[in-house]
Amino acid sequence: MGLMDVLLIVIPSSLLFAAPLIFTALGGNFSERAGVVNIGLEGLMVMGAFSSIVFNLTFADSLGAWTPWISLLVAMVVGAIFSVLHAVASITFRADQTVSGVAINLLAAGLAMFLVKLIYDGKGQTGTIRYSFKKIDIPVLKDIPVIGDLFFSNTYWTSYLAIIVAIIAWYVMYKTPFGLRLRSVGEHPMAADTMGINVTKMRYIAVILSGAFGGIGGGVFAQSITNDFTHATISGQGFMALAALIFGKWNPLGAMGAAIFFGFAQSLSIVGSSLPFLENIPNVYLLIAPYVLTIIALTGFIGRADAPKASGVPYIKGSR
Repeated sequence: MGLMDVLLIVIPSSLLFAAPLIFTALGGNFSERAGVVNIGLEGLMVMGAFSSIVFNLTFADSLGAWTPWISLLVAMVVGAIFSVLHAVASITFRADQTVSGVAINLLAAGLAMFLVKLIYDGKGQTGTIRYSFKKIDIPVLKDIPVIGDLFFSNTYWTSYLAIIVAIIAWYVMYKTPFGLRLRSVGEHPMAADTMGINVTKMRYIAVILSGAFGGIGGGVFAQSITNDFTHATISGQGFMALAALIFGKWNPLGAMGAAIFFGFAQSLSIVGSSLPFLENIPNVYLLIAPYVLTIIALTGFIGRADAPKASGVPYIKGSR
């Protein structure tokens, strides 16, 4: 197997696994840039995965090929609604944001499995969906020598959508008045308040956006990788997205790059056995590789990464 053959396997697979991480990391980016730590990304992905699969299975006959896309919108809405719990606890009631995020994770996992058993007569998992995100070839671009085969053939719409959304998120965060307000309430909320910016409103918007993106991340993962929902559908991807956010130094494009790296690490656990230089490595090592690489990346290569100054600090109007 030549280098080109290896790349033809690894690159589409890496982009496939990176897409959910990119969406979820972007959600965490909005929340943390506004000063609200969101450990609950894992739980938001769980709710997105659960709601997208259940909706997909329920309405597949009437929606046909559009089912996965509409299911993704449902996942986005469910994630946004679920994140309101975190917003109310951490912004309105000024609860510890880390504890609130952990509670979101536990609640999501328990609620999703309870509802699955309730809906599917006691079974611990849903059925397999008929309509999922399929591999595609991009017209014209796929005909570019070498690059076309590697990046624009035999891959998924969701991978391209995630990259495009990351670029848009960077533009919104750094080039628009909304982004400036969002970052100001995460860096110095009192100064933002004196300038007439509603700190509470901006933080609510940011947390709800993080829920929407987390829901999309879960929906993409469930409908392109697992094609069903069980207790193990989302198993650490939310924390990987959080790691990608930190590794990318709270920048949407940095988070995207880190998510692609972690997507590559995840893809090795699936395609590693078919690669000549990894085929003799026991599968269990390939399965733990993404988590080990996540830890190594955060501890060894990140350099200095400063979170937004007011991240994790509840804002009390009038306080100094």
